[in-house]
Amino acid sequence: MSADILETIAAASRLLVQEKRKTKPLERLQSEALAMPCDTGFPFEAALRGQDMAFICECKKASPSKGLIAPEFPYLEIAKAYETAGAAAISVLTEPRWFLGKDAYLREISSAVSAPCLRKDFTVDAYMLYEAKTLGAAAVLLICSLLDAKTLAAYIGICDSLGLSALVEAHDEREIRMAADCGARVIGVNNRNLRSFTVDMENSARLRRCAPKDVLFVAESGIRTPEDVDRLRQADIHAVLIGETLMRAEDKAAMLRRLRGESI
Repeated sequence: MSADILETIAAASRLLVQEKRKTKPLERLQSEALAMPCDTGFPFEAALRGQDMAFICECKKASPSKGLIAPEFPYLEIAKAYETAGAAAISVLTEPRWFLGKDAYLREISSAVSAPCLRKDFTVDAYMLYEAKTLGAAAVLLICSLLDAKTLAAYIGICDSLGLSALVEAHDEREIRMAADCGARVIGVNNRNLRSFTVDMENSARLRRCAPKDVLFVAESGIRTPEDVDRLRQADIHAVLIGETLMRAEDKAAMLRRLRGESI
């Protein structure tokens, strides 16, 4: 693994897309995606707006920084527990090498829960957007660090045409401006630097001040306590995406209720 983990993962994702195209060409995948309902009302965005603080809860087996997180991974049971405990949306890792994700996880979870699902992957090709649609996703992750402005705007346009929401992830003020200029309606700030995997819990609160007031704003990573959630709420952040804290909890539903400020 090189020092620049993000680009290493992105390079592997590009190779994976090349292999997938051999089995299912883009034109065939596009036809499948466009045959599905596209006038969706963007349920991922509606779910984030519908709560004082919305929780996007992640199904994640492993990560590059932490290694194997969940040796046993009853992903359908986990997703259903999240939904029962009040998750606004479910984030599903599909990246196979470093996060041990699978497309099948997203397909099965999206069919088993009514909460909208985010495909958490490293989108480096428009192919992955059409693929996300056919897998049942309501939203995809677009990382500014991996895309130039022209490509980001084009990908948001494709998402709009498919009825998918785009969670556009930024890491600094320049990327916040880029996301806004490209038409992002949902901007996320990852408190974890994806190039070094260090965590700065103040990053999302600091960058919220740089983002347009009317965008939905998501804080990602490093959120461990109800006090963390309260600080983000006070910073006018609409949603939190939580993975490891929930995945390491023996009782995930109870942990989610605790983070939501409910008495257990």
